[in-house]
Amino acid sequence: MTSFEDFLNLLSKLKKLPLPGRESQLKMAAVERLDEMQGLALKNRIPKEASVMMLIYPKNNIPHFVLIERTQSTGKHSGQIAFPGGKKEKRDADNSVTALRETEEEIGILMQQQQLIMPLTSIYIPPSNYMVYPYLAFAKAELQFTPQPSEVKSIVEIALTELLDHSNEKRTTLSTSYMKKVSVPCFYFGETMVWGATAMMLQEIKDLFIASGQP
Repeated sequence: MTSFEDFLNLLSKLKKLPLPGRESQLKMAAVERLDEMQGLALKNRIPKEASVMMLIYPKNNIPHFVLIERTQSTGKHSGQIAFPGGKKEKRDADNSVTALRETEEEIGILMQQQQLIMPLTSIYIPPSNYMVYPYLAFAKAELQFTPQPSEVKSIVEIALTELLDHSNEKRTTLSTSYMKKVSVPCFYFGETMVWGATAMMLQEIKDLFIASGQP
């Protein structure tokens, strides 16, 4: 995929493909038996709803997508690399509106600049008890980001070809509040490491593009 036009030409094909789904996501699962853990957690809890956006846009006519580095806080996902997105509000007509609205609020890209392509497979995150609904969208023009200071420490722009490059799939050892010194699968985009739920969602998107005929 050498140009943004190549990406646009793929859209009709992408929309017709079946989603790779959970099998794809689990390739990047940070813990073993994740399906079982999620199932047990869901039996006893009513999850909150949130949505995130993978927004693809041209930068020097090359398709890129945007991630954010969250600010440090007391939250379970503070400081992590993530998609723009957040909690569903009562005023949101559906989960896609949440993704569009949160993307505008967090990185300053107006809702009308974002053109939805398709929903992706939802994912449950036990530590924070959120059911997350990811969406794929694009913007036709180069973007100027305005990060929300209380939520976003920095903007991370990544060429789509970097996601499709298998050499960027790695493993790293890390510790969190619920696991200590565990080797987990991840993506490395230069110095940016992406793991956990965001990596799982990226893996599904990667497999979707591969299914469309991309290398």
